[in-house]
Amino acid sequence: MFKKLSFALLAGAFALAACAADRQDAGAAAIDPATGQVVRAALQKLAPGLQVDEISPSPLPGFYQVIASGQLVYVSTDGKYMLNGDLVDLGAKQNLTDRAWAGFRKAELAKVPAAQRIVYAPANPKYTVTVFSDVNCGYCRMFHSHIKQFNDEGIAVEYLAWPREGVTDTAGVPTDTYKEMVSVWCAADRKAAFTAAKQGKAPKLATCANPVKDEFDLGVKLGVTGTPMVVGPDGMVLGGYVTPDKLLKLLEKGG
Repeated sequence: MFKKLSFALLAGAFALAACAADRQDAGAAAIDPATGQVVRAALQKLAPGLQVDEISPSPLPGFYQVIASGQLVYVSTDGKYMLNGDLVDLGAKQNLTDRAWAGFRKAELAKVPAAQRIVYAPANPKYTVTVFSDVNCGYCRMFHSHIKQFNDEGIAVEYLAWPREGVTDTAGVPTDTYKEMVSVWCAADRKAAFTAAKQGKAPKLATCANPVKDEFDLGVKLGVTGTPMVVGPDGMVLGGYVTPDKLLKLLEKGG
C-alpha cells in the first residue's frame, strides 16, 4: 500500500521535468498566496526550475498537497518538510492520495479535444476509458486485440499517444516509436493505421500537425510510467493490461 521512494530519486524525478517557465498554480485560489510561495521556494531549492502544476489544501493538517512533474507529495506550510507516499484515511478506509490524483487526472484529460484521440466506441457506450498507449509494447497490443470485446461490453476506448521510448533520444533525435506514432496520428484513417501498427504493420512515415508530443508530456504530468495505462471516467487508474470482463467489473464497481 505504501510507496517507498528515496529522496534522491524523488529529486531526480522532479528535475527531469523541470523547465524555465512557471505557471500559476491551479489551486492558488484555495490557499494563502504567501504560504504557497514558501512551499514553491522550498521545492525550487530541491529542483531548480521545477514547474509546479498544482498546490492545494491537504487533508493532512499543516501540509499542502503538491503535484509536480508526475509526483504528488505533501509539503509542510513552513516549507521545512516533505512527505512522499499514500495518505490513507483509516476511518473511511480510503486512499486520499489516489483520490487527489484522480481529480487532477479527470480535469486534465477533459482538456484533450476528441479530435486528438483515437476512439473505438459502440453506438451507445455505458462507460468511457482513456488509455495511454504505445503502438509497439506487447501488453498494449494484447489490450487492443480485445477492442471489439470492449466495445461489445459497452466500453468506449479513447487512446492517447505515449511512446515509451520518449519523444527524442539522448542526442535529441526523434525516436522510432515517436515517428511511428506520429505517422499513425497523421494517417488518413487513423483507426485503421493504429490497429495495423498494433499488429506489427508499421504505417507509412508521415508528418503533420499532431498531438503526440503534447499527449506524451501530459502522460508524464499525470504520472504515467508505462503502457498501457487505463484511466476510468472518474480519473482513477484501473490498471495496465486488463481483460474486457475485468475492466467491466472495475467500471461497474466504480460507477
